[in-house]
Parts: sequence; C-alpha cells; structure tokens
Amino acid sequence: CTLDSEVALRVGGDFFFDPQPGDSPVNLVLIAGGVGINPLFSILLHIADLHGYQEGKGNGHKLGTVMLYYSAKNTSELLFKKNILGLMNTFPGKITCCFHVTQQRSQICKELQPHVTGN
Repeated sequence: CTLDSEVALRVGGDFFFDPQPGDSPVNLVLIAGGVGINPLFSILLHIADLHGYQEGKGNGHKLGTVMLYYSAKNTSELLFKKNILGLMNTFPGKITCCFHVTQQRSQICKELQPHVTGN
C-alpha cells in the first residue's frame, strides 16, 4: 500500500478469497497471530495453486502479490513455517512473509532468520 491507498479490512467471521478468471488482480496483505493462521494459510495455499495453474496452463487468473505478516510467541509456535518458506521459495516476489516473535528465548534457525523480527 502507498499513502492514500484504499484497503479493505476483515476481522474474524466467514471470509475467503476466490478470484475468478478475468477479475482484476489484487494485492493481499494477510495478518495472523498464533493459531489464527489456519484460515489464512488456506488462502495462501489457494493462491499458490492458482499461481501454479497460471504458470502451467494460463487459466485466465490475474494474480497480484501476497504479503503475510504472522506473529507468535516464538518460532516453535509459528505453525506451517516450513510450508510458508517453501511457498516463498517457489513463488519469489509473488508470496512473501514476515514472521514476528514476541518472546523468543533461543537462537532463531538460519533458515528463518532473514524473515523474523522480534521483541
């Protein structure tokens, strides 16, 4: 987003992301804390599937970028972190993530270090 950008926010409840072929591309910012990652991880997997189909078959979907902000007490509580890293590596520049930890006491593994901010 840039200054004066229009954004839509949704907190809790029923929500989904189901773009249709021919829809204008949108950029998504997903924000999760703890186990709240579950529905957002499903959205992330759906986007990854659409990116994969788009690259393979040209299915008509025009996709923007996705930025996931995900916070937990420590890196061991970051659910799906290896899957998320895999998606970032598979779709560089299209899917990105910033992990945030609030009570990390141990060393952060090298694989996560570039993507983690803390305390």
